[in-house]
Amino acid sequence: MALISGAARGQGAAEARLLVAEGARVVLGDVLDDDGAAVAAELGDDQAVYEHLDVTSETDWEAAVQAAASRFGALHILVSNAGISPRPKPITRTSPDEYRRVIEVNQVAAFLGIRAAAPVIADAGGGSIVLTSSVNGMVGAGGIAGYTSSKFALRGLAKTAALELGRYQIRVNSIHPGPIDTVMVQPESWGGFDMRPALAASMPLGRIGRPEEVAELVCYLASDASAYCTGSEFVIDGGFLAGPFNALGADA
Repeated sequence: MALISGAARGQGAAEARLLVAEGARVVLGDVLDDDGAAVAAELGDDQAVYEHLDVTSETDWEAAVQAAASRFGALHILVSNAGISPRPKPITRTSPDEYRRVIEVNQVAAFLGIRAAAPVIADAGGGSIVLTSSVNGMVGAGGIAGYTSSKFALRGLAKTAALELGRYQIRVNSIHPGPIDTVMVQPESWGGFDMRPALAASMPLGRIGRPEEVAELVCYLASDASAYCTGSEFVIDGGFLAGPFNALGADA
């Protein structure tokens, strides 16, 4: 039994589909109610249910956790996937409110999710918590101070939670995707500009990732196959962090 935030589309929806395909029952949380309900309906009433979840709301987190426990009898998996990344701006042109908004959605929300879900997962005998960070939780990038700050913070939060929750048989890890073909990099978020070809050209593999590939990593961390993995970072980035990439130097 799993709870996924930001599950109405992109990586969260892909994670929900794969977990259900592997036999899990899933609560999909999001603020995109129509999209989230459609994904849940696609997966079937016996396997999935949609719950409105504003990840900055402690009350919404408690309701989503309770929905998982009451609908499916227990909760074993939490995937904290929801996140935002506004268009880049220098720090000197970013307002404190803009910065705080990103921190609230990306960082504080993950804390709220762990706080609400961990006791219920412990009562069920243990399980797995996965926090979705980013390659920008490993290296900085200009113009996205709030995003980078929040994603670095998730690494520390995962490690602290792993130390605190391990004796309750709860594992906590962070994942660090590189560029993935979701709304965050698609034209609708960039005024119609398609940045994906340029991103693909800058990657050692010559492409950006697919949400389904991230879902495979999440499924591994949610399963018993990763039973000895906790407090760790798992990078899925197509070589982004390997070092500066020069396409000319890649020719055989």
